[in-house]
Amino acid sequence: MKNFESRLARLEEIAEKLRNGEIPIDEATVLFEEGMELSRSLDRELQQMEQRIEILTTPPENTESPPELELFPDTAVPDAAAGSPATEETSRDGE
Repeated sequence: MKNFESRLARLEEIAEKLRNGEIPIDEATVLFEEGMELSRSLDRELQQMEQRIEILTTPPENTESPPELELFPDTAVPDAAAGSPATEETSRDGE
C-alpha cells in the first residue's frame, strides 16, 4: 500500500481531472470510483491516527503503567501484552 501522502496526492489529481470535465464519462466513472476508495481509506487511516493520538495524549488513570494501545494491534508492544488484564485473569483461573 502506498503511503498516506502519495494516496492523498492521487486523490487530488483525480479530483482535478473530474473538475475539468474534459474526460469521457467512462473514464470519469472509473476515476470517481478510484477516488471514493482512496477517500474512504484515507478517512479510516486519519480516524485511526486521531484515536492513537488521543490515547497517547490522555493521561492514564494509572500513572504506573504505559498507555494501552490495544485498539492498534500492529503497534502493540510485546511486553505490554504480557501484562494485560486478560492474561492475568487467565493465569489466575489456571491456578
